[in-house]
Amino acid sequence: MGSLRVSVSSLVVIAAVFLLFVLTSAEIRFTEIRSDSNINIPIDEFGFTHFGRLHLNLSQISFTPPEPDLSRIGFFLCTRDSWIHVVEQLQSEKIRCPLDSPAVKPVFTFNHLKPTTTTPSYDAVFNVTDTNQFTLVFANCAGGIKVSVNVLSVMYNLNPQNNRRDYLSAGKSNLPSIYFLFFLIYASLSGIWIYTLHHRKSSAYRIHYFMLAVLLLKALNLLCETEDKSYIKRSGTPHGWDVLFYIFSFLKGITLFTLIVLIGTGWSFLKPYLQDKEKNVLMIVIPLQVVSNLAQVVIDETGPFGQDLSTWRQIFLLVDIICCCAVLFPIIWSIKNLREAAMTDGKAAVNLMKLTLFRQYYVVVICYIYFTRVAVYFLEMITSYRYAWTSVFLAELATLAFYVFTGYNFRPKTHNPYFAIDDEEEEAAVEALKLEDEFEL
Repeated sequence: MGSLRVSVSSLVVIAAVFLLFVLTSAEIRFTEIRSDSNINIPIDEFGFTHFGRLHLNLSQISFTPPEPDLSRIGFFLCTRDSWIHVVEQLQSEKIRCPLDSPAVKPVFTFNHLKPTTTTPSYDAVFNVTDTNQFTLVFANCAGGIKVSVNVLSVMYNLNPQNNRRDYLSAGKSNLPSIYFLFFLIYASLSGIWIYTLHHRKSSAYRIHYFMLAVLLLKALNLLCETEDKSYIKRSGTPHGWDVLFYIFSFLKGITLFTLIVLIGTGWSFLKPYLQDKEKNVLMIVIPLQVVSNLAQVVIDETGPFGQDLSTWRQIFLLVDIICCCAVLFPIIWSIKNLREAAMTDGKAAVNLMKLTLFRQYYVVVICYIYFTRVAVYFLEMITSYRYAWTSVFLAELATLAFYVFTGYNFRPKTHNPYFAIDDEEEEAAVEALKLEDEFEL
């Protein structure tokens, strides 16, 4: 495992350096448009309440060629449904510009620019009283005019009781509380696990201490996520907490998948070492986790309409699914080896119990992977923006259930079920294996 430790430390350094270079300003979005003649450019997306605000600041504005019809260039807000309606109107030529559609909310057109001695600029705050999730879109219907502009867009909701700004989209405002709740749960589980290890030292393996490390990293990851979202909620920027969140998220992902591989191979339970093919699985999983986490950073930091966002999403999903599938192979190998050993080494009951436990774990791992990677993704797609927090809550709840199942079934035990089996149980296990073979035939 020496080469593995070196590789992991190197990858951690690479990931940390990468994070320092790609992080940007969270929910306060800064967008540069350079010599662009596209009719529509989506900027950002936000869920507003009845007390929503949009602050637009435009600078370094220029046009090529100069002196276009400025009333045909500007910004508007639209929902996903209204945008579909706008596209249909454009295709049927009922309108020639999205700014003309009654389905959108015009925000500002460039004929309202403030004249200055250098370059025109604009700064204003708009009230958004309709409760919905809106996309801020830049429209250029001036006919081939290339526009360059720096856009600073700030969207938030006001609390009517204390007039405080909430920079988290409606439906995500309670995410800090949710993450903090799960942090307290994992911190409590870490305390229980430490107590268990202290009172059952004789039956604790090295993998049990590795489980403690996974729990602590998960708790720290949730704490950083709590602070990250709390600062964004209050100020619109994470103030560096996103860096810590991504680092702990990266470490948590690697250690969790490594734990699944180690349990799946029976390391420290059934044998004190890993075979070459099992080491190879780890050497595949760890770099894949690096790529997956880097893709997640790019997705989070570039916003919902960042350049090449769909490509990065596909990379993230593909790599994560490959990683999840890879960790299943060691469990399958262990199940196969236990079945063969059960009929040859004369310890049918011992191996049957191991086989049953590993089968249960295999099913639970599949359910965990399916729910957190597939079901939650579709839940995000179909859930209203008002309930965006539910997908986060359910994903964390499923993860908690997986951690609890793993810890309970592989906890340190004074009378380890792997070894303490009497003769009657041995005979019953042999008969069970025979019946199982006949059933499969």
